[in-house]
Amino acid sequence: MRTGPSCEGAPAAAEPIVSGPIPVDPAQRPRRNVECKALDPDPDRSLEVCQQIGAADHGEIWQQDTYFNVANGGLKLREERPGRPHLIQFERANEPQQRESRYRIIEVEDGPMLSAALAAAIGVRVVVAKRRRLFLWRDVRIHLDNVERLGRFIELEAVAPPDSDLAREHQLIAELRDALAIADERLVAVGYAEQLRAKGVAA
Repeated sequence: MRTGPSCEGAPAAAEPIVSGPIPVDPAQRPRRNVECKALDPDPDRSLEVCQQIGAADHGEIWQQDTYFNVANGGLKLREERPGRPHLIQFERANEPQQRESRYRIIEVEDGPMLSAALAAAIGVRVVVAKRRRLFLWRDVRIHLDNVERLGRFIELEAVAPPDSDLAREHQLIAELRDALAIADERLVAVGYAEQLRAKGVAA
């Protein structure tokens, strides 16, 4: 008597396809801060003010930022000493007043290898090297920067929690601008990479 085919070894039924958008992990959403950049004609005075207001001194950091060619926003690999390399994707407006910046930071194991891979795939826009004195004051990062081929700058970054309306962050930046006597004419609208590009410096 002939019987039907055995079910043994038959593939399991496929899982049903779930339609709709894939949920976004909150950790993948960009971080935010309010920031501004200014020329620093008197670095000694800026250092003295940071110490006077009680900002925590985290010392000097050497940093090299390699900017890559991308269609939207910016993408840079930061290598620093002391510290580990990390990839930073960011979006911000080019305007002199303090403005919102959105960014993602991804730590990487092998900075030179990643830099070589990205350079081969999408190309390098420019490389920025600097020495940074880092201070922290009430959730604000104060950067006293000495940038190769550009000079001295102050950068203020007020880090915002996810639910912030950014009012507090703008207020903190305003307070620091007063303390450091950063007038509007000292503000810089564009980042170091674009300033170097404007000087004709290419990768």
